Amino acid sequence: MTELNRRTVLKMIGFAATGSLAVHNDFFGTANAENLDTLYDLPMRGNLRVLHTTDTHAQLLPVYYREPNVNLGVGPAQGQLPHLVGRSLLKRTGFKPGSIEAYAYTNLNFEENARKYGRMGGFAQVKTLLESLRTQAGGIENTLTMDGGDLWQGSATALWSRGMDMVEASNLLGVDIMTGHWEFTYHEEEFLRNLKNFNGEFLSQNVRIKEDSLFDDAYFAMAEKYDGLGLFDEDESIAFKPYSMRLVAGSRIAVIGQAFPRTANANPQGFFPDWSFGIREEEMVELIDRIKEAESPDAIILLSHNGMDVDLKLASRIDGIDAIFGGHTHDGVPVPINVTTPNGGTCMVTNAGTNGKFVGVMDFDIEGGRVKGMQYHLVPVFEKLLEADRDVSDFISALRDKVYDDAVVESRSKEFEVSPIRLGKKYDAILKEKLAKADRTLFRRGNFMGTWDQLICDALRHEYDADITLSPGFRWGTSVLSGEWITMEDVMTQTAMTYGESYVQEMTGESLMTVLESVADNLFDPDPYFQSGGDMVRVGGLDYTIDPSMPLLERISEAVLDSGEPLQLGKTYRVAGWGVVGPHPDGRLIWDIVRSYCWQ
Repeated sequence: MTELNRRTVLKMIGFAATGSLAVHNDFFGTANAENLDTLYDLPMRGNLRVLHTTDTHAQLLPVYYREPNVNLGVGPAQGQLPHLVGRSLLKRTGFKPGSIEAYAYTNLNFEENARKYGRMGGFAQVKTLLESLRTQAGGIENTLTMDGGDLWQGSATALWSRGMDMVEASNLLGVDIMTGHWEFTYHEEEFLRNLKNFNGEFLSQNVRIKEDSLFDDAYFAMAEKYDGLGLFDEDESIAFKPYSMRLVAGSRIAVIGQAFPRTANANPQGFFPDWSFGIREEEMVELIDRIKEAESPDAIILLSHNGMDVDLKLASRIDGIDAIFGGHTHDGVPVPINVTTPNGGTCMVTNAGTNGKFVGVMDFDIEGGRVKGMQYHLVPVFEKLLEADRDVSDFISALRDKVYDDAVVESRSKEFEVSPIRLGKKYDAILKEKLAKADRTLFRRGNFMGTWDQLICDALRHEYDADITLSPGFRWGTSVLSGEWITMEDVMTQTAMTYGESYVQEMTGESLMTVLESVADNLFDPDPYFQSGGDMVRVGGLDYTIDPSMPLLERISEAVLDSGEPLQLGKTYRVAGWGVVGPHPDGRLIWDIVRSYCWQ
């Protein structure tokens, strides 16, 4: 087997009122927050403004979200943005320790600062901020609002509505253009139904219709039912519109969409049997050339869900893109990275974080058919500094007032079953159920482990009496402060997805090591084009040593069970887990397992 084929096989294994702002200096005291008066004062510098959100993961309400303490870069990315965390990030950006910015962008003193500065995000607060930023740009006609995907997944209400709640919410925000990743983990027809109800455009130049599907009458019938969505160009096998030309503030802006290129590796293909994905760099170059020739754009921008390292490499290899608005890797990077393109031009690469914590704002100065300058801000969204938009708040209240009944679809394998413990109850009551008090701050984000993931692994070990447990290295999921109640809503923010069934099986130590090595290669391959962009699979009952700088199959060593016994390659172990990309298990849903464990 060649090295490339071997690598591919292993990767498949691993895988209100406009401008209604409420800024109160007395609330924050003197905590290095001397710029609070101007935090949301951003007059446009130029003549066109692009507003960008990404990786909200269906968090309609304000949340706590702890940024990573470990975010390793490999190869040329080592020690560079977006892989700077904590004090290294503050040093790079110039923000002061203890400041409101340090709380927004780092994990430093997270619990103390969270209690001081409060929750972040929330769609009602984001809407207020967007309206203010549009007003400061001279009106909505001078702005373009984009979402980078991972919008429809990550909460109970999104799961129960199959993403439709987030479609309605994004319509309220005024999102003009989006691309996707987790959106594809609903059934194809659900995905197309949602797009039909989205007021904006879904763009993706890198999703293709599989050859067999081009001869499938059922696929054509489905596309016809949803006004041709999923069948943009039959001759070229292009599923979705690859780009959009927008006239904004008198300038012609071309927006290219790029869905997550490794969706078919990272998520079960059964949800999207007719589509294939990829980076498709050559096709991107050809598309840019066609756009320039046919459209004479003043600027070309890429709305991407590649992950920031992939975007940085792509920008260095392709001419013609002025700016990339990135997502997927949840990097809240407060400063843009200027990348030199092959012909000596510059592409500004950004990434706007996750969970609704930030809104990216880029102002373009366009004159004479070209971009003369760009200015970027990553604006943090603080619940206590922004009044909630009334229309969005009313929408959220009405959504949570719905009743869980037999119309609810919780998961793929249990599509027409409902949970008896939730039947007939309102969403709000289900989600506010108190399960246990957190004895430490619960967080997920970090390359190797988080306290939330430890709780999930412990729950799986208890459920299945397992020797070892595995939990996916997802980067979505909110935080709970020490001493606060863990609610069912908190559990769902860690687990709510369409393939939440669990499993238990016998695995040899050798098989387990292969899984760990393959996931590690997905993360730490020196070539960003081979990276999947998540974090390391979480492991319960086993400790190991890892050296990300080592080559394929040589990164993991010194694996030791909690008993102190070294992992034996030839021995069989009882292993439990959830979130399987391959053959679908039928064990109890992970959120119910965690709920039961919290009640112990």
